[in-house]
Amino acid sequence: MIFDLTHTDGFPDPRYGNLSGFYAVGGELSADRLAKAYPMGIFPYYAYKTERLCWWAPQKRFVIFPSEIHVSHSMRNIMNKGRYHCTIDEDFAGVLAMCACIDGRIEEENAWLGPELMDIWMELHDMGHAKSVEVWEGDELVGGLYGFVTGGCFLGDSMFSIAPGASKLALIHLARHMEARGGRFIDCQLETPHLRSMGARYITYDEFLEATGQDMKIKWK
Repeated sequence: MIFDLTHTDGFPDPRYGNLSGFYAVGGELSADRLAKAYPMGIFPYYAYKTERLCWWAPQKRFVIFPSEIHVSHSMRNIMNKGRYHCTIDEDFAGVLAMCACIDGRIEEENAWLGPELMDIWMELHDMGHAKSVEVWEGDELVGGLYGFVTGGCFLGDSMFSIAPGASKLALIHLARHMEARGGRFIDCQLETPHLRSMGARYITYDEFLEATGQDMKIKWK
């Protein structure tokens, strides 16, 4: 079943939806609505230049547990050189803009992170729901990622890299930061070979809900 959210501000239980992960169409985007959606594993994924708003809610969740992050030999070499340094939530706007615009992404026909959604993510950040990881080479932002935080979990939304290994370095830094503070997992939304190589694996939707629904906060800075 594909739900129609046109006349509701709520979200039906995704377990009654389409097993492919394509969950719903319609409705409106807002910070309050995304604050309800993300802890349920629901996220918008659509071409912002079209009128059709699509929502996804994969029933199997592809996640990285912080203690299971895989650091390759090549990444260890990059880290040991001390060329880059990482921060948490120092330049959310910069990371967001790079994720949207790098390599001309925002001009592509299927671009999803457009101006409206960027404004909403900035609002979520102001509300304390969204955080970023930055990778710096000197004073230049060369990589990073951002996502939604809930229940001690980091629900990743996008990442970018303009230097070798920078997005991987951001993910490693996030995992180690969370592990030191009792964080639960990093949700990757969808499987990719890149994320699998770094230790991501599947958990059930019920396991996901149990973790994201916990009233737990960790220090992100």
